[in-house]
Amino acid sequence: MLGYDVDQWNILEKLIMKMSLKTALILASSLQLAVATHVAHADNSHKSVAVENQVKPIYQSEDLVITKLAPNVYQHTSYFKSETWGKVPSNGMVVINNNEAVVVDTPVDDKASYELISWIEKTTKAKINAVVSTHFHEDTLGGTSAFQQKNIPTITSLKTLELAQGKYPALPKFGFENSLRIDVGDSYVEVKFLGEGHTKDNVVAYYPAENVLFGGCLVKELDAKKGNLDDANVKAWSTTIDQVMKTYPNAKIVIPGHGQAGDQTLLHYTKALFMTVSVDTPK
Repeated sequence: MLGYDVDQWNILEKLIMKMSLKTALILASSLQLAVATHVAHADNSHKSVAVENQVKPIYQSEDLVITKLAPNVYQHTSYFKSETWGKVPSNGMVVINNNEAVVVDTPVDDKASYELISWIEKTTKAKINAVVSTHFHEDTLGGTSAFQQKNIPTITSLKTLELAQGKYPALPKFGFENSLRIDVGDSYVEVKFLGEGHTKDNVVAYYPAENVLFGGCLVKELDAKKGNLDDANVKAWSTTIDQVMKTYPNAKIVIPGHGQAGDQTLLHYTKALFMTVSVDTPK
């Protein structure tokens, strides 16, 4: 299997897009890359990216796991039960700075959300400034009511509010157009819509003080399959990932919506997973 670094992935992607179908297929075969709907699994050197970031949880219960990824950034993981996909671990992000916190995506339900709120308030002593949800699915909005019961501002995009109407008992009370900055201590979390992919409304969140990108369900963990495509724009997905990489070139840690965090290799993997090559087949 392959062991390419980020720069090598960039070169390979550009080469494949410029090739004729025949040449691309020959190169794909020799490099064990798949063109169009297939992508090669990364070898141990790619997997090591995730393994290196795989630290032990600092908090764990039946409903909630909290893992510290950077000095002031945590990944929260709760478990969504799906008839199609089974028990699915779903990630969110917590940023804490100078006794203030911002949460990105609620846990999957109110129970796990109350647990997360309690952990933040009791363990870190931080005041939660806001929770922002990244798209209209239940694994990002399911705990909205718990945050509202604690008088914590709940935020999402206007697109998400529109798509989520009538689907959940509670929806965020504040909406934004395409981008938003939420203050946290002496820094901020930036939330931005950069294009469609997993859904029409998926946004990403970035904490520049420590170069941490929360990609949500727009970003796949290494070796993940395409997953739930019911509301996806598959054709736009790779282009959107391109925009994410151009907007946040300094991202060092990347958190996917499900699975293990890593670095920008996750972005390249996701782009390749959904990349299609449009060429005319010779007659």
